[in-house]
Amino acid sequence: MEENLRCSHIYYGPKEHIDTMTRQPSSMESFGVCIISLILLLMLTKNLSSNALGDSIKDEEGLKEDQNEMENSLSNNDEMRGMKDDDWQMVQKKGNQFVVNDKPFYVNGFNTYWLMVFAADESTRGKVTEVFKQASSVGMTVCRTWAFNDGQWRALQKSPSVYDEEVFKALDFVVSEAKKYKIRLILSLANNWEAYGGKAQYVKWGNAAGLNLTSDDDFYSHPTLRSYYKAHVKTVLNRVNTFTNITYKEDPTIFAWELMNEPRCTSDPTGDKLQDWIQEMAFHVKKIDPKHLVEVGVEGFYGPSTPQRTQLNPNTYATQVGTDFIRNHLVLGVDFASVHMYPDSWISQQIADTHIPFVKSWMEAHIEDAERYLGMPVVFAEFGVSSKDPGYNSSYRDTVISTVYSTILNSTKKGGSGAGSLLWQFFPDGTDNMDDGYAIVLSKSPSTSSIIQLQSTRLALFNSLCNTKCNWGCKKKKLLEEILYHDEL
Repeated sequence: MEENLRCSHIYYGPKEHIDTMTRQPSSMESFGVCIISLILLLMLTKNLSSNALGDSIKDEEGLKEDQNEMENSLSNNDEMRGMKDDDWQMVQKKGNQFVVNDKPFYVNGFNTYWLMVFAADESTRGKVTEVFKQASSVGMTVCRTWAFNDGQWRALQKSPSVYDEEVFKALDFVVSEAKKYKIRLILSLANNWEAYGGKAQYVKWGNAAGLNLTSDDDFYSHPTLRSYYKAHVKTVLNRVNTFTNITYKEDPTIFAWELMNEPRCTSDPTGDKLQDWIQEMAFHVKKIDPKHLVEVGVEGFYGPSTPQRTQLNPNTYATQVGTDFIRNHLVLGVDFASVHMYPDSWISQQIADTHIPFVKSWMEAHIEDAERYLGMPVVFAEFGVSSKDPGYNSSYRDTVISTVYSTILNSTKKGGSGAGSLLWQFFPDGTDNMDDGYAIVLSKSPSTSSIIQLQSTRLALFNSLCNTKCNWGCKKKKLLEEILYHDEL
């Protein structure tokens, strides 16, 4: 995400949450009970045993057995979402799937980048809790946020290896609150863009130390700046949380480390300079923390290593930014792929009919490549639509979100590499000043809220009822497909 900039990529504003959803028992219970009831009702009223299930369930006894098994599996919402306290284990990768305790872990999540900064101020700290509470209420399980703020207002890293302890405690609070609501975190460790410091701040520090640097891309190549970044990584990964007393590198609340938000190196379109940096830093992270997953943070543009795929890029400029989707993700130590999607920034700001087909083809190409060449999951880690785009309306935004979600589901039902998506982005009520167009306020967007909630439920069913031993060939899979893709649902 490019913050406060509109280049070939826009700064994407926040997504708000639902204050109006009064959750009496817990964040997910009421919605879960309704969904479970709906599922069971559909199963009973639609006579799935004779028609929809076809050959996979041969008789009434078989259907009843599967219904009972499903009801037992869904009787506890935390179990449905893979979130029992005694199951709060590290997310792992097995082939092209994420797994927790050997069960698939498909992701429906969101971005809220400013959590650490808000947690650093008592007057805004409550908004962090609201984000997780409201996201949990619609079944979201992963949040991507910043674990950096370099040399700026409320900086975490005030200068190389010099940290503000109060801001670090704020990050501790973010991690501890996420666990309370059973939301895992993708923590990004640096920024390509100037917001929150970024690589430009590292270059400023280098020049202040007498290095005489001339390009922000020296961040990737100069050994001193590399050492600054590596020291930051080491400090964050070895941090002991002051709220939980758990070292970050040992905490299952952290889903993955992201090397950098949207790294680009326009000074070297061949991609060699950035590739060398990715190789060194992925190894560095894994050496300190071999338990957590690692991803690069790139936007997914195809580069020189795959000229036959560059036609899929949204514009010609995308081939000149020094990234290379397949090559970048073949690096040892990188566990899963990241892709971003902003047709209103990359293709045309004016809402156009071409945007939806692009989203679908962009996703399908990256899912195919993740399966064929990378053998890893792919997460569509940022996507959104700005309300400031000419021709915007909320129905169009819902169409984009539904397109993303249905493409994920089409991969999910085949056990493919499409591992999930993260909306850009999710804000609670009362943070409208942060919105530059991309914010989704669930309390103000009931149709969007319903779409998100349904996607969470569908993925949670797969996470709960199938496991890797099933190998996606068991009759539970057939039952799930009929329920999850039933038109009336």
